[in-house]
Amino acid sequence: MKAIKYIAALIILIIHSIPFYILVNLSFKPIEDTSSKWMPSSSLHFENFIHAWKDAQLGRAVLNNGIVTLLAVILVVLIGACASYPLARHATRWNRFVYTLCISCLIVPALTILVPLYKFIVDVGGINTYWAIILTQVTFSLPMTIFLFTGFVSTVPRELDEAGLIDGCSRYGIFLRIIFPLLKPITATVVILIGVQVWNDYQFSVFFLQKKEMMTIPVALSGFVSQFHSNISSVAAGCFIGMLPLTVVYLFLQKYFVKGMVEGAIKG
Repeated sequence: MKAIKYIAALIILIIHSIPFYILVNLSFKPIEDTSSKWMPSSSLHFENFIHAWKDAQLGRAVLNNGIVTLLAVILVVLIGACASYPLARHATRWNRFVYTLCISCLIVPALTILVPLYKFIVDVGGINTYWAIILTQVTFSLPMTIFLFTGFVSTVPRELDEAGLIDGCSRYGIFLRIIFPLLKPITATVVILIGVQVWNDYQFSVFFLQKKEMMTIPVALSGFVSQFHSNISSVAAGCFIGMLPLTVVYLFLQKYFVKGMVEGAIKG
Protein backbone atom coordinates (compact mmCIF):
# COMPACT_ATOMS: atom_id res chain seq x y z
CA MET A 1 0.00 0.00 0.00
CA LYS A 2 2.83 2.40 0.87
CA ALA A 3 4.55 1.57 -2.41
CA ILE A 4 1.43 2.59 -4.34
CA LYS A 5 1.28 5.89 -2.44
CA TYR A 6 4.94 6.62 -3.18
CA ILE A 7 4.52 5.78 -6.86
CA ALA A 8 1.42 7.99 -7.11
CA ALA A 9 3.26 10.84 -5.36
CA LEU A 10 6.21 10.43 -7.73
CA ILE A 11 3.94 10.51 -10.79
CA ILE A 12 2.22 13.67 -9.53
CA LEU A 13 5.61 15.26 -8.85
CA ILE A 14 6.84 14.46 -12.36
CA ILE A 15 3.66 15.81 -13.99
CA HIS A 16 3.91 19.10 -12.08
CA SER A 17 7.65 19.39 -12.75
CA ILE A 18 7.39 19.06 -16.54
CA PRO A 19 6.15 22.64 -17.26
CA PHE A 20 8.76 24.07 -14.88
CA TYR A 21 11.54 22.07 -16.57
CA ILE A 22 10.46 23.25 -20.04
CA LEU A 23 10.31 26.88 -18.88
CA VAL A 24 13.77 26.79 -17.28
CA ASN A 25 15.26 24.89 -20.21
CA LEU A 26 13.92 27.34 -22.79
CA SER A 27 15.04 30.31 -20.67
CA PHE A 28 18.70 29.35 -21.06
CA LYS A 29 18.60 28.28 -24.70
CA PRO A 30 20.08 30.59 -27.36
CA ILE A 31 17.60 31.70 -29.99
CA GLU A 32 19.48 29.86 -32.73
CA ASP A 33 19.10 26.56 -30.84
CA THR A 34 16.32 24.79 -32.73
CA SER A 35 16.53 21.50 -30.84
CA SER A 36 13.54 20.06 -29.03
CA LYS A 37 12.32 21.79 -25.89
CA TRP A 38 12.99 18.52 -24.09
CA MET A 39 16.71 18.56 -24.91
CA PRO A 40 18.87 20.41 -22.39
CA SER A 41 20.59 23.53 -23.65
CA SER A 42 24.18 23.05 -24.76
CA SER A 43 25.14 26.32 -23.03
CA LEU A 44 23.62 28.74 -20.51
CA HIS A 45 22.49 31.81 -22.43
CA PHE A 46 21.97 34.49 -19.75
CA GLU A 47 21.42 37.16 -22.42
CA ASN A 48 17.80 36.01 -22.62
CA PHE A 49 17.16 37.37 -19.12
CA ILE A 50 18.86 40.68 -19.92
CA HIS A 51 16.82 41.01 -23.10
CA ALA A 52 13.55 40.23 -21.32
CA TRP A 53 14.36 42.56 -18.41
CA LYS A 54 15.09 45.54 -20.69
CA ASP A 55 12.59 45.12 -23.53
CA ALA A 56 9.65 44.13 -21.32
CA GLN A 57 10.61 46.80 -18.75
CA LEU A 58 10.33 44.19 -16.04
CA GLY A 59 12.20 46.34 -13.53
CA ARG A 60 9.32 48.80 -13.28
CA ALA A 61 6.76 46.00 -13.59
CA VAL A 62 8.30 44.09 -10.67
CA LEU A 63 8.21 47.27 -8.56
CA ASN A 64 4.55 47.85 -9.44
CA ASN A 65 3.70 44.24 -8.68
CA GLY A 66 5.55 44.41 -5.38
CA ILE A 67 3.74 47.56 -4.25
CA VAL A 68 0.28 46.31 -5.23
CA THR A 69 0.75 42.80 -3.87
CA LEU A 70 2.39 43.83 -0.60
CA LEU A 71 -0.18 46.48 0.32
CA ALA A 72 -3.12 44.36 -0.83
CA VAL A 73 -1.97 41.34 1.20
CA ILE A 74 -1.36 43.45 4.33
CA LEU A 75 -4.84 44.98 4.12
CA VAL A 76 -6.48 41.63 3.40
CA VAL A 77 -4.78 39.97 6.37
CA LEU A 78 -5.61 42.79 8.79
CA ILE A 79 -9.23 43.24 7.69
CA GLY A 80 -9.87 39.51 7.30
CA ALA A 81 -8.41 38.62 10.69
CA CYS A 82 -10.27 41.41 12.48
CA ALA A 83 -13.55 40.45 10.82
CA SER A 84 -13.14 36.74 11.51
CA TYR A 85 -12.80 37.09 15.28
CA PRO A 86 -16.35 38.34 16.05
CA LEU A 87 -17.80 36.14 13.31
CA ALA A 88 -16.24 33.05 14.89
CA ARG A 89 -16.81 33.95 18.53
CA HIS A 90 -20.34 35.40 18.43
CA ALA A 91 -22.77 33.28 16.41
CA THR A 92 -25.57 35.85 16.36
CA ARG A 93 -28.14 35.99 13.59
CA TRP A 94 -26.53 39.14 12.19
CA ASN A 95 -23.04 37.60 12.22
CA ARG A 96 -24.29 34.45 10.50
CA PHE A 97 -25.90 36.63 7.83
CA VAL A 98 -22.68 38.60 7.29
CA TYR A 99 -20.63 35.40 7.11
CA THR A 100 -23.03 33.81 4.64
CA LEU A 101 -23.01 36.98 2.54
CA CYS A 102 -19.20 36.98 2.46
CA ILE A 103 -19.03 33.32 1.46
CA SER A 104 -21.70 33.77 -1.22
CA CYS A 105 -19.47 36.35 -2.89
CA LEU A 106 -17.05 33.54 -3.74
CA ILE A 107 -19.39 32.29 -6.46
CA VAL A 108 -19.61 35.66 -8.22
CA PRO A 109 -17.11 35.82 -11.13
CA ALA A 110 -15.23 39.10 -11.15
CA LEU A 111 -15.68 39.51 -14.90
CA THR A 112 -19.45 39.71 -14.54
CA ILE A 113 -19.19 43.13 -12.87
CA LEU A 114 -16.08 44.37 -14.68
CA VAL A 115 -17.94 46.90 -16.86
CA PRO A 116 -19.76 48.77 -14.04
CA LEU A 117 -16.62 48.48 -11.88
CA TYR A 118 -14.51 50.03 -14.65
CA LYS A 119 -17.00 52.88 -15.06
CA PHE A 120 -16.93 53.49 -11.30
CA ILE A 121 -13.12 53.55 -11.22
CA VAL A 122 -13.10 56.03 -14.11
CA ASP A 123 -15.64 58.27 -12.36
CA VAL A 124 -13.59 58.42 -9.14
CA GLY A 125 -10.33 59.02 -11.00
CA GLY A 126 -8.77 55.68 -10.15
CA ILE A 127 -7.33 54.73 -13.53
CA ASN A 128 -3.52 54.37 -13.42
CA THR A 129 -3.41 54.68 -9.63
CA TYR A 130 -2.16 52.23 -7.04
CA TRP A 131 -5.00 52.80 -4.60
CA ALA A 132 -7.74 51.78 -7.05
CA ILE A 133 -6.17 48.48 -8.06
CA ILE A 134 -5.20 47.71 -4.45
CA LEU A 135 -8.71 48.32 -3.09
CA THR A 136 -10.18 46.27 -5.94
CA GLN A 137 -7.88 43.36 -5.15
CA VAL A 138 -8.68 43.61 -1.43
CA THR A 139 -12.43 43.61 -2.12
CA PHE A 140 -12.33 40.45 -4.23
CA SER A 141 -9.88 38.68 -1.90
CA LEU A 142 -11.72 39.24 1.38
CA PRO A 143 -14.42 36.52 1.01
CA MET A 144 -11.86 33.70 0.82
CA THR A 145 -9.76 35.33 3.53
CA ILE A 146 -12.69 35.64 5.93
CA PHE A 147 -13.70 32.04 5.22
CA LEU A 148 -10.21 30.73 6.09
CA PHE A 149 -9.63 32.97 9.11
CA THR A 150 -13.08 32.31 10.59
CA GLY A 151 -12.63 28.57 10.32
CA PHE A 152 -9.22 28.76 11.98
CA VAL A 153 -10.34 31.06 14.81
CA SER A 154 -13.14 28.57 15.53
CA THR A 155 -10.47 26.00 16.43
CA VAL A 156 -8.86 28.29 19.03
CA PRO A 157 -10.20 27.42 22.55
CA ARG A 158 -12.59 29.99 24.01
CA GLU A 159 -10.90 29.52 27.38
CA LEU A 160 -8.11 31.78 26.14
CA ASP A 161 -10.63 34.62 25.75
CA GLU A 162 -11.99 34.01 29.23
CA ALA A 163 -8.49 33.99 30.71
CA GLY A 164 -7.75 37.27 28.97
CA LEU A 165 -10.93 38.86 30.32
CA ILE A 166 -10.04 37.74 33.84
CA ASP A 167 -6.61 39.35 33.45
CA GLY A 168 -8.27 42.63 32.48
CA CYS A 169 -7.81 42.56 28.69
CA SER A 170 -10.40 44.19 26.50
CA ARG A 171 -11.79 42.35 23.47
CA TYR A 172 -9.33 44.27 21.30
CA GLY A 173 -6.47 43.33 23.62
CA ILE A 174 -7.49 39.66 23.58
CA PHE A 175 -7.48 39.62 19.80
CA LEU A 176 -4.20 41.50 19.35
CA ARG A 177 -2.23 39.88 22.18
CA ILE A 178 -3.66 36.35 22.34
CA ILE A 179 -5.60 35.36 19.21
CA PHE A 180 -3.69 37.07 16.40
CA PRO A 181 -0.27 35.57 17.33
CA LEU A 182 -1.88 32.12 17.10
CA LEU A 183 -2.97 32.74 13.50
CA LYS A 184 0.49 32.30 11.96
CA PRO A 185 -0.34 29.11 9.98
CA ILE A 186 -3.53 30.48 8.42
CA THR A 187 -1.89 33.88 7.89
CA ALA A 188 0.86 32.16 5.88
CA THR A 189 -1.82 30.36 3.88
CA VAL A 190 -3.65 33.61 3.15
CA VAL A 191 -0.41 35.37 2.22
CA ILE A 192 0.43 32.65 -0.30
CA LEU A 193 -3.06 32.24 -1.79
CA ILE A 194 -3.90 35.93 -2.02
CA GLY A 195 -0.35 36.92 -2.87
CA VAL A 196 -0.29 34.57 -5.86
CA GLN A 197 -3.75 35.74 -6.92
CA VAL A 198 -2.83 39.43 -6.81
CA TRP A 199 0.66 38.93 -8.26
CA ASN A 200 -0.70 37.03 -11.28
CA ASP A 201 -3.79 39.21 -11.78
CA TYR A 202 -4.38 40.26 -15.36
CA GLN A 203 -8.10 40.99 -15.65
CA PHE A 204 -8.05 44.08 -13.42
CA SER A 205 -4.52 45.29 -14.13
CA VAL A 206 -4.95 45.41 -17.90
CA PHE A 207 -7.95 47.78 -17.55
CA PHE A 208 -7.01 49.85 -14.50
CA LEU A 209 -3.25 50.26 -15.10
CA GLN A 210 -3.01 51.41 -18.70
CA LYS A 211 0.15 53.55 -18.65
CA LYS A 212 3.35 51.70 -19.48
CA GLU A 213 5.06 52.86 -16.30
CA MET A 214 2.14 51.49 -14.23
CA MET A 215 1.94 48.04 -15.84
CA THR A 216 2.33 44.94 -13.69
CA ILE A 217 4.25 41.83 -14.71
CA PRO A 218 1.34 39.91 -16.35
CA VAL A 219 0.42 42.93 -18.49
CA ALA A 220 4.05 43.70 -19.37
CA LEU A 221 4.71 40.07 -20.30
CA SER A 222 1.55 39.96 -22.40
CA GLY A 223 2.82 42.83 -24.55
CA PHE A 224 6.30 41.32 -24.62
CA VAL A 225 4.98 37.94 -25.83
CA SER A 226 2.99 39.63 -28.58
CA GLN A 227 6.03 41.59 -29.74
CA PHE A 228 8.69 38.87 -29.44
CA HIS A 229 6.69 35.68 -29.98
CA SER A 230 9.39 34.45 -32.38
CA ASN A 231 12.04 34.69 -29.62
CA ILE A 232 10.64 32.02 -27.36
CA SER A 233 13.79 31.88 -25.22
CA SER A 234 13.50 35.52 -24.12
CA VAL A 235 9.77 35.09 -23.55
CA ALA A 236 10.47 32.07 -21.32
CA ALA A 237 13.14 34.05 -19.46
CA GLY A 238 10.66 36.86 -18.81
CA CYS A 239 8.08 34.39 -17.48
CA PHE A 240 10.74 32.83 -15.25
CA ILE A 241 11.61 36.25 -13.79
CA GLY A 242 7.92 36.92 -13.19
CA MET A 243 7.36 33.71 -11.21
CA LEU A 244 10.60 33.80 -9.20
CA PRO A 245 9.62 36.24 -6.36
CA LEU A 246 6.47 34.33 -5.39
CA THR A 247 8.35 31.04 -5.57
CA VAL A 248 10.89 32.32 -3.05
CA VAL A 249 8.11 33.53 -0.71
CA TYR A 250 6.40 30.13 -0.92
CA LEU A 251 9.62 28.31 -0.02
CA PHE A 252 9.85 30.37 3.18
CA LEU A 253 6.18 29.89 4.14
CA GLN A 254 5.50 26.35 2.92
CA LYS A 255 5.77 24.74 6.38
CA TYR A 256 2.74 26.78 7.50
CA PHE A 257 0.76 26.45 4.29
CA VAL A 258 -0.72 22.95 4.54
CA LYS A 259 -1.36 23.23 8.29
CA GLY A 260 -3.22 26.52 7.91
CA MET A 261 -5.17 25.36 4.88
CA VAL A 262 -6.37 22.16 6.54
CA GLU A 263 -7.19 23.60 9.96
CA GLY A 264 -8.85 26.67 8.45
CA ALA A 265 -11.14 24.58 6.28
CA ILE A 266 -12.14 21.90 8.81
CA LYS A 267 -14.54 24.11 10.73
CA GLY A 268 -15.11 26.69 8.00
